[in-house]
Amino acid sequence: MTRSRNGEGMDQELVIRAQMGDQRAFETLIAADHPRLFRVAHGILGDPHLAEDATQQAFLDIWRNIPRLRDPAKFEGWSYRLLVHACYAEARRKPDWVDLDGAPPGREPPAIEGYGSVLERDRLERAFQRLSLDHRAVIVLRYLLDMTPEQVGETLGIPRRTVYSRLKRAMPAMRSALEADARPVLGTTSEEVIR
Repeated sequence: MTRSRNGEGMDQELVIRAQMGDQRAFETLIAADHPRLFRVAHGILGDPHLAEDATQQAFLDIWRNIPRLRDPAKFEGWSYRLLVHACYAEARRKPDWVDLDGAPPGREPPAIEGYGSVLERDRLERAFQRLSLDHRAVIVLRYLLDMTPEQVGETLGIPRRTVYSRLKRAMPAMRSALEADARPVLGTTSEEVIR
């Protein structure tokens, strides 16, 4: 993220210049913002390709709408709002099938000790993907970006009470998904599941 000389927030001068059509200023903003926006999109969508598409769409939306941004100091929150909308649009376009032909070739398996953390991360990712997009967005903004509920509400365009409500529903849903994933399938042994 581009910081001002005194270290507080986005460099408002770059935002103002971009609002006036300065492409170099906008490119500087994009270069600084890509990592933070991609991280949020990847957290919400769970797929790096969809996250990159959503990030690029957000940059297009930012370029198109930046002249209408009233307060350059609010650029960061405003850009998150546009990104979340782009994530929702990407999620609606996401195909239900997976193209295995485009999958990268396999690598050597990690050492046996590494499987525990890989399996746990896989369980968490599967449980997270079972949540609704609304719940994932609130969790990512609140816990990944450490936004206050007020900031989350402003970013998503929802009341603060709705943020609390979604968080209150999302966490038990995540726990339930983890518990359901941990239960063995009836009639199978752990060896059959591994095969």
